[in-house]
Amino acid sequence: MAETILYLTELLGLKVYDLKRRRIGRVRDAALVPLIDATRVDRFLVGGEFAWLTIRHDQVSSISLDGIFLHDENLTPYHSDEYMLRLARDLLDQQIIDAQGRKVVRVTDVTMEVVPGNGYQILRVKEVDIGLRAVFRRLCEGVLPHRWVRVVQRRIPPHSISWNYCNIIEPDPMRRLRLNVSTRPLEEMHPADLADIIEELSPSDREAMLEAIDSEVAAEALSEVDPKMQASILESLDAEKAAEIIEEMAPDEAADILAELKEESSEEILDEMESVPKTEVRELMEYEEDTAGGMMNTEVVTLHERATVNDAATALRANEELLEEVNTVFLVDPDERLVAAVPIGRLFAARAETALKELAVESLISVTVDEKEDRVTELFDKYNLLTLPVVDEDGKLAGIITADDVISVLRHK
Repeated sequence: MAETILYLTELLGLKVYDLKRRRIGRVRDAALVPLIDATRVDRFLVGGEFAWLTIRHDQVSSISLDGIFLHDENLTPYHSDEYMLRLARDLLDQQIIDAQGRKVVRVTDVTMEVVPGNGYQILRVKEVDIGLRAVFRRLCEGVLPHRWVRVVQRRIPPHSISWNYCNIIEPDPMRRLRLNVSTRPLEEMHPADLADIIEELSPSDREAMLEAIDSEVAAEALSEVDPKMQASILESLDAEKAAEIIEEMAPDEAADILAELKEESSEEILDEMESVPKTEVRELMEYEEDTAGGMMNTEVVTLHERATVNDAATALRANEELLEEVNTVFLVDPDERLVAAVPIGRLFAARAETALKELAVESLISVTVDEKEDRVTELFDKYNLLTLPVVDEDGKLAGIITADDVISVLRHK
């Protein structure tokens, strides 16, 4: 391994020398200050006989396996600083997220690079090591000289993650801000990948992540989490944050999750929710889980029975957030009773002034809110449905069941 590389396990315990090459002490830890520079080791914490001292990065003349040599001896006592990310205390042996590999890993060592500064040498964090090579280095600490370890480890393939792709989990919100821990890499993941990560984390780390990321992203990810885990995750969150996440979910998903909570917990979350989504969710929670009412989603695009293709286009634009899931628009009479269903695909070949009734499916299949789950799945299979409207006892459209809902039910069985 080139001499420009230094591992954290080698740095810890490294001797520090003053201008006259007298030993001051040994390195006990090293720290980044991410708000200033996300990769540069800003401070070295050196343990003397009676106290720890702080060495700034610009006080170092050279760094190697032979030790750290200073060109400035004006050292100060170490004081804890929440703006510091200490490599040994905060990173070594801790769980972090590999944003590129979309998985949770445990840090075994840290690879740093020695680079020239302005008349001095500095260390920059390059990679986080998680493989057998790093384990071997840890096992050889204090047993073999570092240079011997480097020779032997060449036979072991390296396994590391670029520091750019590492996402640190910091439970303390204030410290998270001070460290400038970004959640963007997590928020750009597919919800299913983020859900896998959430399931791998410890309960406290799950809570920290969901508190930190955007509520809409958290809702999408939580929807993909194993149902057995969803309730425990929500109960661990502050009620206000839990309510923000629930509000971003489809009402049927929100109702299903809240139904799994203790009544006291679900009521506390509902009390924090805004009135409109709260009303929808409460209504859905009244239905039995194994009925059409318990399966349905109330997010539906409806139009009056005399509407045209142009009206449908306007309504779909107004419900842009539903476009990924909506494949049918429904027509209702003045009393909100279901009249017809129009597949969205039929709108594209029709003129703007065409009445939607002319494009409706010939046989309108629907179920009542109290229809049993088995009958619903039977209808989807028999008629190859993508969407099934659900009506109340007066024939009014109450919601819809999609193929995704049925697949989810069958998967959980």
